[in-house]
Amino acid sequence: MDDLAIWRGPETWIGRDIAKNSSWAFEFNAQHLKEIENAVTDTRKANLAIQNITRETFRLPVLGCSFIEIQREILQGRGFVILRKLPVDEWELENIVRAYWGIGCWFGEPVPQNRTGHLIGHIIDHRISNGSTQRIYKTNRAQPFHSDSCDIAGLLCLRSAKLGGASAIASAAAVHNYILETNPDELRTLYDVFYCDRYGEVPYRKKPFYQIRIFNRMGQYLTCCGMDPDIWSAQRLKEVPRLTQQQKSALKSFQKASFKLSFPHILKAGEIQLVHNHTVLHARGHFDDYPEPEKQRYLLRLWLSTSNGRALPELMAQRWGSIKVGTKRGGITVPGQTPHISLRPDSFSL
Repeated sequence: MDDLAIWRGPETWIGRDIAKNSSWAFEFNAQHLKEIENAVTDTRKANLAIQNITRETFRLPVLGCSFIEIQREILQGRGFVILRKLPVDEWELENIVRAYWGIGCWFGEPVPQNRTGHLIGHIIDHRISNGSTQRIYKTNRAQPFHSDSCDIAGLLCLRSAKLGGASAIASAAAVHNYILETNPDELRTLYDVFYCDRYGEVPYRKKPFYQIRIFNRMGQYLTCCGMDPDIWSAQRLKEVPRLTQQQKSALKSFQKASFKLSFPHILKAGEIQLVHNHTVLHARGHFDDYPEPEKQRYLLRLWLSTSNGRALPELMAQRWGSIKVGTKRGGITVPGQTPHISLRPDSFSL
């Protein structure tokens, strides 16, 4: 590729600049919370299972208008937002999950996050050793910068860790530009094909690995598919070609640039982080937790498919299934799976 170019636009930002203001934050006020509470009550009165709640049944007459604008900013603008002051310390768990799910439905349609079919992920330290098929998010270890297999990823913080566990986000376009300026040969490598591990979550008639390009040009869009952890893990598979030194160097530069340009922050209880996975990378720092289970770091995750999202590169169909705009796409789908919601983390497993 000989025509690499600097990418510009609202999705191109530097962490230190983002940290100087809070224009990326939206704070729930008393009226917003009353609307959310009323919507939760309505779904319970109608005996709606959480999984059956939709944007239409989770009615938010005023707040919904704000969510439409916020979704536009996520998909076409900066690429992320943090919603603040959901009173998770005051509500029972089922109402929290109903509210989170209902809010999520205003931004997209939830898709399964693992082979078991969980539509809401419980992010805690399960205090188990990290084997070759064990996801890092189930430990307290640092997660490198990466993308998820969905249009928008959501995290709701119920409790922060005792120490550490900062979330960090970075503009993929800014990372692209930095590598272009510092080592264009490595950027060209990041436009080439890499192999990724499915961690045993293999769709029907698919192989235990899939292919991606980290950077992809689609007309007016620069789409990033930063599956860095999956790329390194795939090296355990015999069918996968060994990474070259150039590829290893490019992946390390990708992480260094992401860290250098990132916006680190601690998610507080009641905050929801929403990121556009095609334009924003995210990571997590190592954390030390409280010994008491009721105090330990605890987040809820949503993977959302948006009907008004961008066109995606053909190669991403290997991971996403459908990539067509307007269809339900992304997530993890395997034979025998039944998508469902678990209210508590003790029933959450791969």
